[in-house]
Amino acid sequence: MTPRRPHPHTLTGAYALHALTGPEAARFERHLASCPSCAQEVGEFGETAARMAVAAAAPPSAALRRRVMAAVARTRQLPPVTRERAAARIAWPAPRAGAIALPVRRWLALTAAAVVLALAGVLALVARAHQPAPDLARDYQIAAVLTAPDATMLDTRVTTGGTATIVMSLRQHRLVFAAARLAPLPASRCYELWLIGPRADTPAGMLPESQDGSTGPVTAAGLWPGTRLGLTVEPAGGSAHPTGAMILDVAL
Repeated sequence: MTPRRPHPHTLTGAYALHALTGPEAARFERHLASCPSCAQEVGEFGETAARMAVAAAAPPSAALRRRVMAAVARTRQLPPVTRERAAARIAWPAPRAGAIALPVRRWLALTAAAVVLALAGVLALVARAHQPAPDLARDYQIAAVLTAPDATMLDTRVTTGGTATIVMSLRQHRLVFAAARLAPLPASRCYELWLIGPRADTPAGMLPESQDGSTGPVTAAGLWPGTRLGLTVEPAGGSAHPTGAMILDVAL
């Protein structure tokens, strides 16, 4: 018996949490283009997921970080799929009456794990700000970028030392910036971000002081196609226009 496809109207929550993949996601996106009610629901579900993520944000402990890094070090990646592996099918026993077939259970488990990992990543990045008082509006902006369907992540190096991670969403016209191991600056200087467009270089925010080697996250609005992101060292308090050399200049 061929299983019946779920009605598109029932998939808005799964799509908002990026739980649809492949042909199923493509079918739903075709439906979404002509269904205003589903488009509204997807936006509302995405906003709710982002708010739930930032509502429970808490700084991770040093012990948790050590356990995670230790698990990463001893966990092997899955081997590549080859023709031989694809041809080696395992005959699973037929499921008992009333039981969910193993491939379905596996799909549900993987989907749940992917959602949990995505929200955990949001919480971890937001929590690294180490602010004495939560800034819910700012945290919501960060979570909205990280959970956007078109979110893209870039990793790059800063010429004076350190690395930067950028998550951007053209739909949100916003990006999130975080850095690690930047060169220390005297109290009279600061790091400042710039959105570089065809007409002007726009200040996009100053980086906070480093905490345990990490700086940020910082969110910046005004992202459009063709924009570049720059980083300079400026006098404390920031500048209206770049006065120092670009130590980071990346196309977005």
